Amino acid sequence: MTPRLSRQTWSHLTEPQLLAQCEVDTYRASGPGGQKRNKTSSAVRLRHPPTGLLVIAEESRSQHANKAKALKRLRRALFLDWRDPIDPADVATHPDLAGVIVGGRLDAAVKSVPFWPAAGVLLDLLDAVGAQVSTAAAALGVTTANVVEFLQSDPRLWQSANRLRVAHGRKPLKAT
Repeated sequence: MTPRLSRQTWSHLTEPQLLAQCEVDTYRASGPGGQKRNKTSSAVRLRHPPTGLLVIAEESRSQHANKAKALKRLRRALFLDWRDPIDPADVATHPDLAGVIVGGRLDAAVKSVPFWPAAGVLLDLLDAVGAQVSTAAAALGVTTANVVEFLQSDPRLWQSANRLRVAHGRKPLKAT
């Protein structure tokens, strides 16, 4: 059995390096968009064999734009779906949380560069502590309400956290 590689193996690669690891399929997307959409293979499917992740982008009529969107989705999927083991005692000093915990709060906008790496670490931590939000918050030195607020800042992050909770035999968090 091959050793499981860390998420950082892929998350810190440049776009061309990450794309080089992927199997790229192009195809004709169905749906609205007129004749041009039905005649060009502009939709893009990326398979990342090392992780087993699959993402698609087909909303643009441009194959290049769809490839860029698919790469962005793949990078986000690495943080949402790929768990790394983490020691709750050392999580507060994790490099992906640098600058995100400010004044005792998790504070990063969804569109900011450090948001998704921090979200990945938070999901790793939740997985390590049996998806108990209060324990994760204590390990980070923030409040439980702040962790829930951070998780709610993106619907996909919220869904991933609730999938983890269900996998650990806990009830899903309720949106406030």
